[in-house]
Amino acid sequence: QVQLVESGGGLVQAGGSLRLSCAASARISGAYSIGWFRQAPGNEREFVALFWSSSITSYADSVRGRFTLSRDNAKNTVYLQMNRLKPEDTAVYYCAAGPRSTSPLAYEYWGQGTQVTVSS
Repeated sequence: QVQLVESGGGLVQAGGSLRLSCAASARISGAYSIGWFRQAPGNEREFVALFWSSSITSYADSVRGRFTLSRDNAKNTVYLQMNRLKPEDTAVYYCAAGPRSTSPLAYEYWGQGTQVTVSS
């Protein structure tokens, strides 16, 4: 079992940047894929980015080129650097640990979420 804690959300103007962190309570490198998802009010939870096989990344079309994943294995932490933010990026962002998948249904472990609000 692994516990996840997200941090780094906040309020930012359009065009700005934020870095989200996902800290795990146990070793995740080589054990789990780490997915980032987001959910805006009234919307379903949607895929944002995925770290799998320790170093391979995948991004949703809507964020590719603006968001970047990185990780610090010594800290069991995955980061989501979000640049050139848009108002449509406003949502609660979640990280999850589980098998490699872009579907939130595949993931067993979830963090509590962190709010990202982008003002226009």
